[in-house]
Amino acid sequence: MPAILAEPARTTPIVHDCDLCVVGGSCTGLFAAVRAARLGLRVAIVEQANCFGGVATLSLVNVWHSLLDTQFEQPIIAGLTLEIEERLRRREALTPVDGNPSIGCVFNSEELKIELDELAREAGLRVFFHTLFAAPHVVDGRLEAVLIENKSGRAAIRASQFIDATGDGDLAARLGLETYAGEHGQPATTCARFGGWESLGGLDLGAELREHGDEFRLPPGFAWGDDVPGGHSHMLAGTRVYEAATPDPMAGDALTAAELEGRRQVRALQQLLRAVRPDSRVTLEALASRIGVREARHVRCLYQLTGDDVLSGRRFPDAVANGSYRVDIHHRDQPGVTFRYLDGTEEHHCPGKPCERGRWRAETTSNPTFYQVPLRSLLTGLPNVSVAGRMLDADAAAHGAVRVMVNLNQCGEAAGVAAALALGGGRALPDVDPQEVRRALAAGGSVVL
Repeated sequence: MPAILAEPARTTPIVHDCDLCVVGGSCTGLFAAVRAARLGLRVAIVEQANCFGGVATLSLVNVWHSLLDTQFEQPIIAGLTLEIEERLRRREALTPVDGNPSIGCVFNSEELKIELDELAREAGLRVFFHTLFAAPHVVDGRLEAVLIENKSGRAAIRASQFIDATGDGDLAARLGLETYAGEHGQPATTCARFGGWESLGGLDLGAELREHGDEFRLPPGFAWGDDVPGGHSHMLAGTRVYEAATPDPMAGDALTAAELEGRRQVRALQQLLRAVRPDSRVTLEALASRIGVREARHVRCLYQLTGDDVLSGRRFPDAVANGSYRVDIHHRDQPGVTFRYLDGTEEHHCPGKPCERGRWRAETTSNPTFYQVPLRSLLTGLPNVSVAGRMLDADAAAHGAVRVMVNLNQCGEAAGVAAALALGGGRALPDVDPQEVRRALAAGGSVVL
């Protein structure tokens, strides 16, 4: 039992009043804030880092998946994701990839940071960078403000509506809402950016990892990467960090251990490359500012999205997001990754072994080509708090598909629109008509099916 320190009571200044406060500045959180601002709300956004973008910038994951269905024919995603892709393309900071179930485009994460700044500025957001969400302030059962900490000290932001876009459900958890951990505890990944990658001359990294990984204490995993548009760098996601795959991956000690182990593995990868190709000119140019966590807390909402919902392509009357990325499970208890597709096929990729192909269901005459996320999976039941991000209410199989950025970006937009409609109509979030949300999303450029 830890010792307890009693803090004295204190008063806290309110530094900002607004209609909506978004906690978390990933693309999901920023897109929520921008959509609400475009509908007339005064919006504040709180981010503990120094930039927007989350995994896409801080964690260096510079790929987004396809905006088309599984047949690469029907557009199923647009909105702010498409808008940002077009803006990056104009800056020659994005390379489209056609007909690939793994990658829809590759972008320059540093250019994305600045483009997201511009998006926030254009929307008139009140931005709080280098600011940590500390605690909720609840009055008579309703969230009235969030307490923050930054270089100016402790303060409060008061708002009518709130969106938890922390990725880990920090606001929801501290409100005492029901949360649960992912069933499989998927390992995390620390990405890195290397220069001089071309000097490796077509090296088969997977084969080298299988042969020499044990020498450098590199766990068998699933390495992938891509070149950065407009430069000479290569982003590599080649680490496999189990320290964050615990029943409570957001515990301080677990996250600290994961960051340390992830960076150790990056250096070990570099040492391996130097050992097998001593004449190469590979140099470490950038490390992720934050480890890429695939799954942490989930928040219990009004509906849990299931793997059956996703893999059967179930259509929802309150659908606010569409996706086509396969179910993707990075195993904790064995090497490799399992992919399940909407056409009933399954693949297991294990280092050093041929890909195992089979079926997770029998063949059918037709197959769904996309799946959907309902608004209910973002609504906590509280009158003025929703969630948007990987902590949405989803079981392990559903989460393995919907967790990717192009899907969660749409969830952010939906949460921002729902907040605006709730405030404009003087209603609690669960009472907002989902069809109003869908119409507003469509009017703002989203694909609504």
